[in-house]
Amino acid sequence: MMIADYPVKSTVMEEALTKIKVTRTTQSRVGEVDFNNLVFGKKYADHMLVADFDGKEWHNAEILPFGHISVSPSNAAWHYGQAIFEGIKAYKDQEGNPMIFRPYDNYNRFNISADRMGMPDVPEWLFIGGMSMLIDLDRDWVPANEGCSFYLRPFMIAADEFIGVRPSDTYRFMIINSPSGPYFNKPIHLLVQDKYIRAFPGGVGYAKAAGNYGGTMQPTMQARKQGYDQILWVDGYEHKYLQECGTMNVFTIIGNTAITPDLTQGTILAGVTRASVMDILADMGLTVEERPISIEEVVAAYEAGTLREVFGTGTASSVAYVEKLDYKDKSIRLDTTKYDVGSEVIRRLDAIRTGKAEDTRKWNFHVPRHF
Repeated sequence: MMIADYPVKSTVMEEALTKIKVTRTTQSRVGEVDFNNLVFGKKYADHMLVADFDGKEWHNAEILPFGHISVSPSNAAWHYGQAIFEGIKAYKDQEGNPMIFRPYDNYNRFNISADRMGMPDVPEWLFIGGMSMLIDLDRDWVPANEGCSFYLRPFMIAADEFIGVRPSDTYRFMIINSPSGPYFNKPIHLLVQDKYIRAFPGGVGYAKAAGNYGGTMQPTMQARKQGYDQILWVDGYEHKYLQECGTMNVFTIIGNTAITPDLTQGTILAGVTRASVMDILADMGLTVEERPISIEEVVAAYEAGTLREVFGTGTASSVAYVEKLDYKDKSIRLDTTKYDVGSEVIRRLDAIRTGKAEDTRKWNFHVPRHF
């Protein structure tokens, strides 16, 4: 992924401030939030951003109080799945000011998803500029507690009121925000799924499309009934090459080598956290390989005593340790209390995101005061 220049270009911010109407809430709800007991995705901040695409351009851009929206039962998104989203996090630096972690990488990926789903690009002034304005308004909602973050959910849905199978002409783009605690609060147990398939080459596995997640619900429910937290997905042809770990990218640490599945087949999401972790692992002196890795290779490394760690990475989960992994009659048990690689990755990543360590790669976007 390309790393964009920070801070946002002044012309982009000027355009956002000119085009986005702001209607403030009359009474903040931030006092109702217990920041010491945050649950992921349960509470939403005072404001949200909404904009509409009329077939030619974006208009009606507004930041307004968070609330329900009116949508027709014939809305095309309900029927044909034209819907995409992103997950982004903001943190407070050591002076208490909000910073967004790598928002341009998510912005670029959002428009890649939009292209794959036949949807229009969202312009920079709306996505980046609008997000910056929104966080500035809701800066009191950004947690300072360790392990917590301000989760940002940009998304776009088809808006045509027409039940015919064709790309929509009109769309709605929104951003909502949520102060959140950890997605996983303990090491996870995985079932290697070799019956159901998450994505095939030529499909939409690389896009952050809503349907990618909908298709995983029933197999995941089955796995949870068996005592697992998530599924380790494998490829659709040979049913053995690792793809994703639940909704996360997956890493294995074998000896002094970190291996993560490559993106060449178009079946795996190009995770922003994944890219960040790869850089951090290289900084730590590990050899980092992007390549196909089979479950048999993982099992063989475990049996040989060289499999040190397995963990998932994602915006919501950050780094999730894998404690148990089952594949057919093979069972892998890992002592996550000895995860020295994963723990150091988390320490370095958190230090950068919260301003405790120097941001040498310019990953953080410092939200200025607009109002």
